[in-house]
Amino acid sequence: MKTHNYEAKIEWTVNKGAGTFDYRSYSRSHVIKVEGKQDILASSDSAFRGNASKHNPEDLFVSSIAGCHMLWYLHLCSDAGVLVMSYEDVAEGIMIMDEKGSGRFDKIILRPTITIAPESDKALAVSLHEKANEMCFLANSCNFKIGVEPTIT
Repeated sequence: MKTHNYEAKIEWTVNKGAGTFDYRSYSRSHVIKVEGKQDILASSDSAFRGNASKHNPEDLFVSSIAGCHMLWYLHLCSDAGVLVMSYEDVAEGIMIMDEKGSGRFDKIILRPTITIAPESDKALAVSLHEKANEMCFLANSCNFKIGVEPTIT
């Protein structure tokens, strides 16, 4: 079995002076650092007292699933002779909260719009989404189904 290791450093960037004295006293701003890559300025979702102008873990989670699916899909199309000309996805994640304040993602729906070359097989292009979903490392790590609703032209 082959393994790949990934490391990220998370730094809380703003202490307003009171530390975590109470829920309202601290900033949710942080920086995500991966060696050799551009930093990501992040916060919690604005629903949880975060900065709405910054990425939050939930945004990054949904976009990571969508990106992984896209990369597998492009790979599979390349192998199958389906010539993809453009790919755009509007991914949606649904998170549910319980009465204790904890939450979990219930589903993610990918809605990619793909343009393929006229000579490419449209039925094959559609079917490769199922295989991409099976192959996606991140989708395989989730305890819920990732739905895919492609539009192919």
